[in-house]
Amino acid sequence: MQIKDVKTWAVANPPPHFGGPFWVFVKLTTDNGISGYGEAYGVPFSPNRVRHLIEDVAERLVVGRDPFQIETISRTIYASGFSLHPEFTMGGIISALEIACWDIVGKSLNQPVYNLLGGKVSDKLRSYTYLYPEAGSGSTTDDAETNAIRSVHNDPELAPQRAEHYINLGFTAIGFDPVMPMGSFDPRQLSLESLDNAELVTKHLREVAGDKCDLLVKTHGQMTTSSAIRLAKRLEKFDPLWLEEPTPPENEKEMARVANSTSIPVATGERLVSKYEFANLLERQAASILQPALARVGGILEAKKIAGMAEAHYAQMAPHLYAGPIEAAANIQIATCSPNFLIQESIQTFDGFYSDILKKPIQWQDGYIIPPTDPGIGFELDEDVADANPYTENQVFPPMVDKPYVSELD
Repeated sequence: MQIKDVKTWAVANPPPHFGGPFWVFVKLTTDNGISGYGEAYGVPFSPNRVRHLIEDVAERLVVGRDPFQIETISRTIYASGFSLHPEFTMGGIISALEIACWDIVGKSLNQPVYNLLGGKVSDKLRSYTYLYPEAGSGSTTDDAETNAIRSVHNDPELAPQRAEHYINLGFTAIGFDPVMPMGSFDPRQLSLESLDNAELVTKHLREVAGDKCDLLVKTHGQMTTSSAIRLAKRLEKFDPLWLEEPTPPENEKEMARVANSTSIPVATGERLVSKYEFANLLERQAASILQPALARVGGILEAKKIAGMAEAHYAQMAPHLYAGPIEAAANIQIATCSPNFLIQESIQTFDGFYSDILKKPIQWQDGYIIPPTDPGIGFELDEDVADANPYTENQVFPPMVDKPYVSELD
């Protein structure tokens, strides 16, 4: 069996863009007619440029190969151009193609991928959602949507209202960033006003959540080390499940200083690529909860290796998700077979366009994701829907692919 064809899509995720403003997908097809789907997350170029990059790499280094040779394919791409260095562009490309290969392998063996990586450990996967504004709460312009999302997290009255909505749906954990916005000149020292507000937001959320719902403080590297320690000391009394990316991910030593200064577990990983960067993180004891994004980190097998390293350090896995449903499908596979799985990020309950673009929606029930039993990654794109929603170059989105991003100078 050989891979003979590659096709890509850049899909515009319609307003309100939950899960990202656009998604980049790939389909590999073999000479015996088996197809597999993959996704690239957060490659820092326009979506149609990313499509061309994936096609270029696939045509040169993947077409003609046996999809079972995942180690060889991934390593060949990683080493191409004498790079041998983790970075976002090739990380996203490798991930997309690697996930598609696993999908083909599972389908050819009539097994879900998790059965090929040790078998099912969890019958259901606890999930959490980021706080999102109520549908129709603002205009459909991108600036308005960005501001609406930010206000949900910063508003001490609105945040608990939205949290209560998700708790009533069945969520037992919710994520929020009380120190938004993010800016081009992060990390920064938070003002006393910002610290006070973050503390008040968290206090009100804990009052609503009680002991029924975990609070996940999902900051995005906005703070200096000293500012993150100051914030953590204020929030410890509310017992969050984690403090995410308290400092930027580029300096593990500084993140380790935060981790060693608070009782709140530190979580990080959405901006890391490869087992090598996660190995540095674990060696520095900078985090105890790892959040690889499978459409960026190198794919499913790379995530399995990371999960194994984490297990040896008593660290837990909480795969990151702010992308499309193919990355979600890959996350679900690795979560299902990882004994140190903690919780999976979801995009609300995977409804709306997230459901429409799949032939069969992701099953979410009472706060948990139900792993699929279908072969491969368990889900397939509805290609008619993907074709009907192309990203076009004249569409304007916030400059960051994942979370809303606003400079403090704006």
